[in-house]
Amino acid sequence: MSQRISGEILVVGGGPAGLASALALAQSGQRIVLAAPPHRPTYQTGGAGHDRRTAALFGGSINLLQNLGVWDDLKPHSQPLEGIRIIDDTGGMMRAPEVTFRASESGLDAFGYNVPNALFVDVLNARAAAPRSGIQIVDTKAVDHLTITGTDVTAVTREGTNIDAQLVAAADGRNSLCRTAAGIAVRTWTYPQTAVVCSFEHTRPHRNISTEFHRNSGPFTTVPMPGKASSLVWVAEPEEARRALFFSDAEMAALIESHLQGLLGTITNVTPRAAFPLSGLSAETFGQNRVALIGEAGHVIPPIGAQGLNLGLRDAATLADCLQNSVAQVDAGSPSMLSAYSAARATDVTSRIWTIDLLNRALLSVLPPVQLARGAGLFAISAIGPLRRLLLSEGVQPSLSTPSLMQG
Repeated sequence: MSQRISGEILVVGGGPAGLASALALAQSGQRIVLAAPPHRPTYQTGGAGHDRRTAALFGGSINLLQNLGVWDDLKPHSQPLEGIRIIDDTGGMMRAPEVTFRASESGLDAFGYNVPNALFVDVLNARAAAPRSGIQIVDTKAVDHLTITGTDVTAVTREGTNIDAQLVAAADGRNSLCRTAAGIAVRTWTYPQTAVVCSFEHTRPHRNISTEFHRNSGPFTTVPMPGKASSLVWVAEPEEARRALFFSDAEMAALIESHLQGLLGTITNVTPRAAFPLSGLSAETFGQNRVALIGEAGHVIPPIGAQGLNLGLRDAATLADCLQNSVAQVDAGSPSMLSAYSAARATDVTSRIWTIDLLNRALLSVLPPVQLARGAGLFAISAIGPLRRLLLSEGVQPSLSTPSLMQG
């Protein structure tokens, strides 16, 4: 006999955005059901499937983690980001000056922190599973079906469990079944690029500065980790990325050292590499038919400027605000609440997608006018203090209204 579970809100997805959504929404006092694959902690054990990636989280995201009660467990293993350096390595006709944004220019100790992904998920899961979290966790391989009516939603898991709710927070990724069930259309596109990620150790200190080498194939970005170690996000041509996956550790270390032009000294202890083809996705609306899109279910952008996960966490905090603002209503998934959520996310998401897409395509362009414009833009940022500070504030914390859970 199939099991039946009910709650006001169903969160589908066990990644960082989904878990943060469940914890944020639980603060409304409504019953939260989280449907996700069984979680097995991997950070301390380094077990099979251990995610060696890191996530650069900016100030608002750190405030969210503090307000959710998980930051104290993450901070000792994370590294502050006190500066962001951009180096023009395109070889274009107009080489732009090196630009370094410093948190101190904005009166901050740090822009944010670089957080290990595996620990991030472990800590969020532990908090969601705590007895007083207000979250009922349903372990499932997947949610296979969603039936939406005018008054509620019924999800059916692969194991046959039925979950009834008024609202679905869909954090089930770029191929979201929930989004499809809600009839939300998307625009998708691809890039002739692949991201290679790993981490490594080095002999020179990073001084808590993240460095982006802007190359013709895409950014080559190092992000500080504790000690003399950094994580790497290298956006490359697909064939170049494929070859890198088969390099020996020594060969990969030599490649990193060459691309960094001696910035971090001798490179050692390169971890296994992973590669991800770059693509983009944008939903036509972020809330419709009792489904609110969270994270990559609603938007996918290249890993440039560390915007992706920060956007997903803003989704979670904004949905919690919209729910709180409509808490007097009996129906958590009302059209008015979803309309408010979609409107609140549209400008932020669209502007980030447009900006990152434009920057990425400018790097790929071989047209002299585009190269000149890119170089002139970096020169202006370097020379004009107010412009640099404006870009700093917008990159780290949008000027749009800040969700309450992301306020310090």
